[in-house]
Amino acid sequence: MILAGDVGGTKIALGLFERRGDGLERERVETFASEDHNGLASAVRAFFKHAEVGADAIESTCFGVAGPVLDNRAEAPNLAWEIDGDAIAEELGLDGVWLINDLLATAEGIPTLAEHELAWLQEGEEDADGNAALIAAGTGLGMCLLPRVEGRRVPVPTEGGHQSFAPRNAMEVELMRRLDERYGRVSVERVVSGPGLVALYHHLRETGTYKEDPELRDRIERTDAGSAISRAALEDGDPLASAALDAFVSAYGAAAGDLALVGLATGGVFVGGGIAPKILARLQDGPFLDAFRAKGRFRDLVSAVPVRVILNPRTALRGAAQVAAGLGLRHPSDGPA
Repeated sequence: MILAGDVGGTKIALGLFERRGDGLERERVETFASEDHNGLASAVRAFFKHAEVGADAIESTCFGVAGPVLDNRAEAPNLAWEIDGDAIAEELGLDGVWLINDLLATAEGIPTLAEHELAWLQEGEEDADGNAALIAAGTGLGMCLLPRVEGRRVPVPTEGGHQSFAPRNAMEVELMRRLDERYGRVSVERVVSGPGLVALYHHLRETGTYKEDPELRDRIERTDAGSAISRAALEDGDPLASAALDAFVSAYGAAAGDLALVGLATGGVFVGGGIAPKILARLQDGPFLDAFRAKGRFRDLVSAVPVRVILNPRTALRGAAQVAAGLGLRHPSDGPA
């Protein structure tokens, strides 16, 4: 059996996979709230108990973690844990645990996707021999480069979501000032993420341009704020929520277009993460691509870049399983990263 995991700031997906011919077949998947556990080992123990399986049944293990992974250890910026793969292996009796960046895990899962698990935002003109890139907004913002090296695309994890936010208009300048007062530095993740959508909503409310609906304010306070805002925008047409979602989508498109330039991603940009599938209709409706293409003298270049949304929420889990089984994009000698 292969044990794989997708460890995010809000939830942890754990799965068991079994080898079938040249591939893997998923046997069991469960999701755990990160806040319910004091570390990754605790969540794995709960999973083993539910699955009625022991560490001795596991051949290989790989976890995708939302944060930089160095020397098989990670400090996830949106989790109050330090994750040490070697320590987890020893604690649980596993024969080794590989940690990889969660966007690298998603990139490893892309080749397993069927056409119906992807949605087009821009068809462009795909360069089969060109580089690709991946961007994913959720609790945080992740980016991964997929350069073409010796005939294959090799995932390169980054922390591009923590580069400095560059405001593009007067509203974003004021937003950056507000966030700078709070955090001392404003990264792209402060705007392009679930918490970023909430920050945009609060900022637009404070400008006085839009009147807040009391019922929506109550839902935001009682439930997941980002989900409440996006639902109010998509389902109810609330003016303030719609303006916040449009501003978020535009900032997301700008960040994706910047990544396309950084990676010279003529082979395509993939949009992953938990938010994109939920707001797909708004992503396909203008602001995202307008901002993606607004790159001055390089407008024609990015307008030719294919852009697709990953619809399968288990892509990172699949990718982690591929790596654990030695079936990933990376050469086996590359080892974990």
